Amino acid sequence: MFTRARALRPTGKVLPEHARSHNRALVLQTLYTSGAQSRADVARQTGLTRVTISDLVAGLIAEGLVIELGQREDARPGKPATLIDVDRAAFHIVGVDLSEHQRFLGAVVDLDGGIVSRAEVALDGATGDAAVVLVADLVRRLLASTETPVLGIGVGSPGVVDPLGVVRSAPNLGWTDVDLQARLHDEFELPVHVANDANVAVLAEHGSSHQDDLLLVKVGHGVGAGLIIGGRPVIGGGFAAGEIGHVVVGTDGGPRCACGKHGCLEAWLAVPRLTAQLDALDPEAADAASAREEILAEAGRRLGIVLAPVVGALNLSEVVLSGPAELLDGALHDATVDTLRTRTMAEHNRDLRLRMTEQAEDVVLRGAAVMVLSGQLGVS
Repeated sequence: MFTRARALRPTGKVLPEHARSHNRALVLQTLYTSGAQSRADVARQTGLTRVTISDLVAGLIAEGLVIELGQREDARPGKPATLIDVDRAAFHIVGVDLSEHQRFLGAVVDLDGGIVSRAEVALDGATGDAAVVLVADLVRRLLASTETPVLGIGVGSPGVVDPLGVVRSAPNLGWTDVDLQARLHDEFELPVHVANDANVAVLAEHGSSHQDDLLLVKVGHGVGAGLIIGGRPVIGGGFAAGEIGHVVVGTDGGPRCACGKHGCLEAWLAVPRLTAQLDALDPEAADAASAREEILAEAGRRLGIVLAPVVGALNLSEVVLSGPAELLDGALHDATVDTLRTRTMAEHNRDLRLRMTEQAEDVVLRGAAVMVLSGQLGVS
């Protein structure tokens, strides 16, 4: 479920011609995070006049986004106020997670982040257009599973994704300049929002975290990071902020990566790579357990090497790992922490915390829903 949390901070000035849409989003954000309020309560919280609030609320009720809940029961003098709230049953959202290496995951999510239904499709090594067809098939199944109007479709994709929803590069899926957002919009005639899976995941984690500065590392088919600094998502000038998966770790070569280089973090840490190494171990060998620990610890050390300059430069106090807990939570986690502490200034990072996501495997699905809420309603 989404928690009642801070909204992401706006990234620019509000121009006069955008004032109404800004105020509309402000009312929805206030109701969404605070719950049932009177019109006067909303006016006080937003700083808008009661006349403006009355006009905006009337429009939102007409759109089916806000409902009246009846009169407040309290002992205050005068006529009891009528409570209003976001109509949390009015819409569903379709969320899709393309970060797994064996399957694509999807869910129908309600406006509070609750999972209504789930579906998945096996990837079976599909790449290029075949993988796009699988995404569309998954969305089609999810849409068929709900009779509630759908506010939009959110997709978390591996790789570099621009603000228009074009997947510029996703080597593991064989995608280059795939306009996934437009293709899904044309097929389903619904608002579609596509972003990098780690950038999507950090939106969900931000809602349950007490940190305005947050780095989330998503480990799945590939490896990427989502970053929020000062309450604002960071995507970079080339839309590739957080693309740590293709940073070469060290100077000792290493496994060949899907991008063609040797020794990329992804080649050490991605789930298919780790799983293949672990599966190759002889479970009957006397040193099987220690060999498993060493494989995971080496991946953790490589992750720590990549993260150390980021943590040091940004003075981060919290880093979140998202991926299979059986791989990430244990020897890999401990080796990452040890490496971070030996490669950064202890006095500046003594409170550094590395933890697993609180959202488990649903972090991208819920982040996709947050992305749709933000894009369609201005709610985060």
